[in-house]
Amino acid sequence: MMVSVEALKGLERRMQVSVPASRVEQQVDKRLLNVSRTARIKGFRPGKAPIHVVRKHYGAQVREEVVSDLIRETFAEAVQREQLVPAGGPRIQPLATDKGGDLKYSATFEVYPRVEIAGIEGMELVRPKASVAASDVDAMIESLRKQRPNFVAVERASADGDRLTIDFEGRLDGEPFEGGKAQGHQFTLGAGRMLKDFEDGLRGAAAGETRTFDVAFPADYPAKNLAGRTAQFTVTVGAVDEVQLPAVDDDFCKAFGVDEGGVEALRTEVRENMERELAQAVRNRLKAQVMDKLLAANPLELPSVLVEQEIRDMQVEALRRMGARSTRQMPPREPFEANARRRVALGLLLNEAIRKAGIKLDATKVQARLDDLVSGFEDAAAAREQYTGNEGAMRQLQMMVLEDQVVDHIVGAARVTEQPATFKDIMNFGAEEASED
Repeated sequence: MMVSVEALKGLERRMQVSVPASRVEQQVDKRLLNVSRTARIKGFRPGKAPIHVVRKHYGAQVREEVVSDLIRETFAEAVQREQLVPAGGPRIQPLATDKGGDLKYSATFEVYPRVEIAGIEGMELVRPKASVAASDVDAMIESLRKQRPNFVAVERASADGDRLTIDFEGRLDGEPFEGGKAQGHQFTLGAGRMLKDFEDGLRGAAAGETRTFDVAFPADYPAKNLAGRTAQFTVTVGAVDEVQLPAVDDDFCKAFGVDEGGVEALRTEVRENMERELAQAVRNRLKAQVMDKLLAANPLELPSVLVEQEIRDMQVEALRRMGARSTRQMPPREPFEANARRRVALGLLLNEAIRKAGIKLDATKVQARLDDLVSGFEDAAAAREQYTGNEGAMRQLQMMVLEDQVVDHIVGAARVTEQPATFKDIMNFGAEEASED
């Protein structure tokens, strides 16, 4: 077998392969002999037709099958001989397949880049150091109170923070429009979930009051028939409810699964959860630094076939999250490209780091991660069974654990400086509430 390799643009290679005619004919003869043992040909008993008759009836079909199989077989032999590692399937172009001649074809494909990882030894990292203070627990419990508010009907004029229950109908140029009418709609005044003109039109309204006012839709409003236009709304306020936060008592604790021990037990559980979240957030920050520094120290030329596959996977995942099924609703590829390139590059770098350090998958850590994943399900045993029965899910879980192992290895070899921080800084806790206020 003769093989020649030509470097094309970037990581693309074109390999030309020539397979001796003797090898082709040997495979054709062997396969025809096997066919002759069971062939049913008119005028002969099953398996008794002469080989030249079998060749006449089945020769073309058998040759086509042999050529296809030999291309697949010899391609694998050729890339191994040339020490090439294809990043994706080849584009095969047959050049000569005639009977009695050598089988010739070209295969065009991308190869993996050569990865010589640098920047691990002496990597400098910053680890935020923080603890959960009593004031952090207080703030978290206050946040829990806001998750379970009580609504009390009031007769006064509405103010920001009140929940309004309304019936409304909108009109454009005096005519009703689709989506412009609702009954029993509820929203919190001042929360910014409704258009500003709509909220302004209801501020100060009391239960039983009807108001009519104009609402200007912004030019970039999603509904094209409303974008940039002004509609007139007639709104009747059915109820104004004042928000009252619940007392932190035994009933409140039970609502969050703490049946015994009261408030102190709730605080203990809340603190433990916060400490776990804090530890994971610190780890995530270290991991992000490791990834950024690896990418900066190891620029790579990436196989386009891997990038495109990653983009496709991300598009499909986005489609699934949207609840859509038709590929016609597939989001465009461009917004995913940068992240896809990052993922592919990191995958190549981490694989080389794993190989270089001789890291093996820790089965104990896989089980620990699985325990953590299924603990959030009501039926943990059923969730575990479903996970372990899904080969793809388990493979993804193992990859996550192996990635954590290599990050631990890199952090262990790095120069780590601790930086004082607070729980609020690291967790960005309270930022949303501050922005709403």
